[in-house]
Amino acid sequence: QEHYGGLNGLTIAWIGDGNNVLHSIMTSAAKLGMHLCIATPKGFEPDLRITKITEQYSKEHGTKLLLTTDPLEAAAGANVLITDTWISMGQEEEKKERLKAFQGYQITMQTAKSAASNWTFLHCLPRKPEEVDDEVFYSPQSLVFQEAENRKWTI
Repeated sequence: QEHYGGLNGLTIAWIGDGNNVLHSIMTSAAKLGMHLCIATPKGFEPDLRITKITEQYSKEHGTKLLLTTDPLEAAAGANVLITDTWISMGQEEEKKERLKAFQGYQITMQTAKSAASNWTFLHCLPRKPEEVDDEVFYSPQSLVFQEAENRKWTI
């Protein structure tokens, strides 16, 4: 909101794991008038209960919801590209399997080419290079440090 001046009509592309951070975005995006495109590898989709709630919110608020396994499809026309850690606390033993499953999900400038011309990037940190490459992470479109500063005021 701070960057775009408002949220209504923006498209968010989540590319990565169907985790708790995604669940929070899913339960709020439509209520704020945002379209949501989600790309997760097969087997790493968001919780089905949250998906059903999100589908209902999208209908009620007239927003679009897309679930896919194709990161470029999710990124197409998106204003905001978001990812998060692929290996959360307690999943360390799954690292090898997860890194294999998430091949092709790294956010790069190639991913951003599919996005809207005014795209930005968010990540709640800490970030791993396999999730987003340095070119995107340190680009002028990256708002990760402003995002981190804003989190200070909510903690």
